[in-house]
Amino acid sequence: MLKKQWLVVLVAFVVPIVFIWWWWGGFNRVEVRTQVLGPYHYAYQDFQGNLADAGRAQAQVRATLTGAGIPVGDGITVLLTDPRKTPQNSQQAQVGYLVAENVRQVPPGLKLATLPRRRVLTATVQAGVLIAPSKAYQALYDRLHAQGRDISPPTVEIYRAGDSINRMGVLTVQMAD
Repeated sequence: MLKKQWLVVLVAFVVPIVFIWWWWGGFNRVEVRTQVLGPYHYAYQDFQGNLADAGRAQAQVRATLTGAGIPVGDGITVLLTDPRKTPQNSQQAQVGYLVAENVRQVPPGLKLATLPRRRVLTATVQAGVLIAPSKAYQALYDRLHAQGRDISPPTVEIYRAGDSINRMGVLTVQMAD
C-alpha cells in the first residue's frame, strides 16, 4: 500500500513541480565571465522601495514610452543599493528600457541616461523573470567570493524577454570589474 501512495505522490506532485522548474529555467547553467559591454542608452524612472515591486514601475515606464511612440528595447534595471544590506523601503534603482541612441526627449516623469562602454563581470542565464535574478546573483556571488570580493552596487540587469511562451528570457547581470 505504501508503495502505491508514493507513486501517486510522485506522479501528482513531484513530477509536475520538477517539470515546471525545468520549464522556467531552474536547472539552466549561469555563465559568468568578464566582458566589455555598452554603451546603453535608456529611459528610466527613479524607484525607491521594495525591489520586488519594481516590476510595476517598469511596466509603467513601458506604457509611458510606447504611449509617446518611443520604441522600447530590453528592460534595464540599475540597482543603486545592495538589497541584502538596505532596508526594503530604502532600496533604490533606476527602472526602464533601452531606447535608440537618437532618443533625446522622453515624457514627463522619465529621464534619459547612457552607461558608457566598460569592462564588467557578467552573469547570464536563460530563465523566467522570477527565477533568473536569484540564479544570476548567486553565481556572481560565488565567483566573487572565491576571489575574496563581494557584489558591489551599482549592478545593471538587462532582461531580454523570450520570443514566445515556450521560450524563457535571458537575464544578464553586470557589475564593474
